[in-house]
Amino acid sequence: MVLVCDASKRDLGALKGSKHFRAQRGKHGEGSNRHGARGEETEILVPAGTQATTVDGSAIDLVEPGQRAVVAHGGRGGHGNKRFATSTRQAPRFAENGTSGEGDWIELQLKLLADVGLVGLPNAGKSSLLSRLTRATPKVADYPFTTLSPVLGTIEGDERQAVIADIPGLIEGAADGAGLGHEFLAHVERCAMLVHLVDLAPIEGDPVAAYETVRSELSAHGAGLERLPELVVLTKRDLIEAGQVEERREEWVQRLGDGVLDVLAVSSATGEGLEELRSRILAELPETPLPSSGAEGAPAAEFEAEHRVYRPAGEGGYWVEREEDGSFRVLGSGVEMLFERHDTGNEEALAYLEQRLIEIGVISALTRAGFEPGDDVRIGEHEFELHV
Repeated sequence: MVLVCDASKRDLGALKGSKHFRAQRGKHGEGSNRHGARGEETEILVPAGTQATTVDGSAIDLVEPGQRAVVAHGGRGGHGNKRFATSTRQAPRFAENGTSGEGDWIELQLKLLADVGLVGLPNAGKSSLLSRLTRATPKVADYPFTTLSPVLGTIEGDERQAVIADIPGLIEGAADGAGLGHEFLAHVERCAMLVHLVDLAPIEGDPVAAYETVRSELSAHGAGLERLPELVVLTKRDLIEAGQVEERREEWVQRLGDGVLDVLAVSSATGEGLEELRSRILAELPETPLPSSGAEGAPAAEFEAEHRVYRPAGEGGYWVEREEDGSFRVLGSGVEMLFERHDTGNEEALAYLEQRLIEIGVISALTRAGFEPGDDVRIGEHEFELHV
């Protein structure tokens, strides 16, 4: 099962109704010692910015179109009966079974690949500002939480561009799961700088308290968001007297000092200050490359060798436990896979397995644990009497 980063994808919505994916089975072996064809890989297309964990727990981060990462490996095919031919057993009547492929639930998480994150309390004017700065068309209204999902827009400059994300839903307690903010704070982790919007003329509340609330939530998120370069933007300047705008701005400059890049005052309604803001974003944006992907070094598919010997590494490869009913259990992935591959109901296959247990030292380990011929032995899901 392979995740593929696809430039045409923008979100994970297409996967909502497809919860189960199954790769194609491999083909059976054929005559003339020909092995069966491998099954085709199942590809799951995801947008750039997708993070996931593989079945074995490895982390994956897909950020560039075309990147591929294996999240679940298929099983290995079994050898045919020719593999077990010897001078005394020239026509074996048993063969190996293939092993099961990996399978489990995996969680996909999308973190937007944006250069700039627009943050601020609801109704600070983020959606309105984004629509004026870029060609984005977010929903705009006078009530809180108009934006229920992040919206992207792009500022074009002469020599560079900047992708801006409107990060919705930041309220007090967002980092602890309150409201919608916890879900969207992760998107800010991708950004190289923040544009923090503060409403100059809120219907209720104090602008300074609003600013501190958002700063607290960024810090509480725990991903270093509070250390990102920050440009503070005082919005809705058209709602206060023109003579007071610069006075208010200077108060914020004195209050924040060198802790921010600058403080600007704008109005999305009239367009005042927007051109300066656009220029400052492009000028202040750090030349920071997108995070590198952990998927680039993802392990490639392993091809099975012509002859494979299962040899647990001494006492470290397997161990024996005495169970309450007097039987013995042999534990160890190598030994368990050996039995998974063979039909223990086939006498010839069972004789082969007994011989392998002698060769790799399992019988000696059983004997040291008190085993006697005829005792029950359990390996994986198999239970049988062993008379060696």
